[in-house]
Amino acid sequence: MQHPVFAKGPSSRPLNPSRPMLSLPTGWSWALVLISSLLTLSLKAQAQTFPTKPIHVIVPFAAGSATDQIGRAFAAKMGEELEQPLIVDNKVGVNGMLGADFVAKSAPDGYTLLFGTNSTNAALKSLMKKLPYDQDTAFAPVAFMGSVPLIVAVNNDMPTKTLKEFIALAKAKPEFVTFASASTSQLVSSAMLAGMTGVEMTSVPYKSGPNAMTDLIGGQVMMFTADFAVMLPQVKAGKIRGLAVTSTQRSRAIPELPSVNEALGIKGYELIAYFASFAPAGTPKDIIMKLNHASNTAASSKDIVDKFADIGFETEPGTPDALMQRSKLETAKWAKAIKEAKIEPQ
Repeated sequence: MQHPVFAKGPSSRPLNPSRPMLSLPTGWSWALVLISSLLTLSLKAQAQTFPTKPIHVIVPFAAGSATDQIGRAFAAKMGEELEQPLIVDNKVGVNGMLGADFVAKSAPDGYTLLFGTNSTNAALKSLMKKLPYDQDTAFAPVAFMGSVPLIVAVNNDMPTKTLKEFIALAKAKPEFVTFASASTSQLVSSAMLAGMTGVEMTSVPYKSGPNAMTDLIGGQVMMFTADFAVMLPQVKAGKIRGLAVTSTQRSRAIPELPSVNEALGIKGYELIAYFASFAPAGTPKDIIMKLNHASNTAASSKDIVDKFADIGFETEPGTPDALMQRSKLETAKWAKAIKEAKIEPQ
C-alpha cells in the first residue's frame, strides 16, 4: 500500500507534488488590493485639489521666440484660472528635444508641462535617428493653443526683390545661397522650398531664432524662414525684406506679402507652426481636464487674441482627444515633408 507523503512539522496536510512549494499567502493578495485602492483614492484626491503649488512649464525654445512669447502669455492666463502661478523655464537645444525629454521623464502629477510645437511633437521623430523617449507614447495631450504661418525673408543687401528672383539666383548659383534655421519648422520650410523648386541651398544651423535673425540682418546668412513673432517686427521696421508667407493664403497681419504658391506660381506648398501643451504620460485624466479648461479659457481670452493678432496667431480651443488626433496627422504629414525634402536624420 502506497502512503501519502507528509510535510515535516506540526501540519499533517499531504503535499501535492503538482503544486508549487511556495505560494503567496492569501493575506498578501488582500494587501495588494488595499494598496492599489489607496493609490487610486490618493490620485483622485490629488486631482480634486489640484493644483496646490506652482506649475512648471518647459518652453523648449529660446526666450523671445514665438513659442516663448505665446507660452508666457498662456502661462499667465492659465495661472489666473488655476489660482496658482505657472513658472516658465526655457530648456533649449536639439530642435526642442532637450526640453521635451525633460518633461517626458518628469513625474506625471500635472506640475510639469511642455509647451511644445510641431517640432517637438510631430517632426522630431523623423529628424532624429533615435530619441531618448518615445514621441508617440511619452506625452499626454492637454490642449491645442493655436497656429501661425512663417515668413520667407532675405537680407536687405540681396539683389532679389521677389521670391521668384531669389529662386532664380539659387538656380544660377547652386549651393551659393545660404539659409538659417533654429527649429524644425524653419529647417523643413526652407528645405521644402528648395526641394519643390529644384534648387540647392546651404543650411546654417542656429541655437535660437533671435540669433539667426541677428545674422540675417548682418548679412552672415542670405535667407531665413521663421514665424511672425520673430520676423514681422523686423520686416515692418525695414531691417529685412519679406518675400512670402508659408500659408496657402495671404495673412491679414501682412497682406502685401504673397503666399509661396502665389509668388512662384506653384501648388502644394504649405507649412505653418503650431503650439500645444502636453503633460507626461500617465498624468490623471481629471488633472488633464483641469489644465485643458485653463488653456481653453486662455485661448478664448480677448487679451491673448488681441495681443497676437498682429503676428498672424490664431487660437483654437479644443479637447485633449482632438490634440491627440492632430498630433497623429501632423506626425505623418511632417514625416512625408521631411522625406520629400531629403533631410537625413541626425
